[in-house]
Amino acid sequence: MDAATLISFLAVDLLLVCVPGADWAYAISAGLRARSVTWAVGGLVAGYALHTLLATAGLAVLVAGSPTLLTALTVAGAAYLVRLGWGVLRRPGTPGASEEAVEASRARVFTRGATISGLNPKGLLLYLSVLPQFLATGEGHLPVPVQTAALGLLHMACCAAVYLAVGVAARAVLGARPAAARAVIRTSGAAMLGIGAFLLVQRLATV
Repeated sequence: MDAATLISFLAVDLLLVCVPGADWAYAISAGLRARSVTWAVGGLVAGYALHTLLATAGLAVLVAGSPTLLTALTVAGAAYLVRLGWGVLRRPGTPGASEEAVEASRARVFTRGATISGLNPKGLLLYLSVLPQFLATGEGHLPVPVQTAALGLLHMACCAAVYLAVGVAARAVLGARPAAARAVIRTSGAAMLGIGAFLLVQRLATV
């Protein structure tokens, strides 16, 4: 694996990460509802760390080859997004929560982020369809698991940078505008709910 391959993967990966989706919606929602977005982003990255471990161990291919297991993961992830999105719509909250509430919710914010990205079937498909195209085989190259781990770590770094910027920007722009912030939070909740429902219907329709 050379520098050109890493740069090519980075360019493609950044394009994919910058496409708004459930991760973006959660980063925005967490950035507006919590005093710090780092715990939410840390959770999202932790979920992709799980995908990286699965891909490095070769288990991602096993999951993709089992329609039943892939359907179960998709349904679980979609149902969680629907539940979380509905909760955000019901209780949008506002920026400026008390420090005590923020401290008490950090573990929950982290866990939610890890669950969203960890159960995201699109994340698994990224590791199955995109990442393998940048792996080099044959003499003179690192073992495939090592290359997979390196590209997975690069993807995690991209996610951390983009989602942290999204969450911080949302808070900086909307932090002093409670009405606008509530509207954006509700939009983020609706996005999570809609994405979850779409994934659920799409997967069940193929069963």
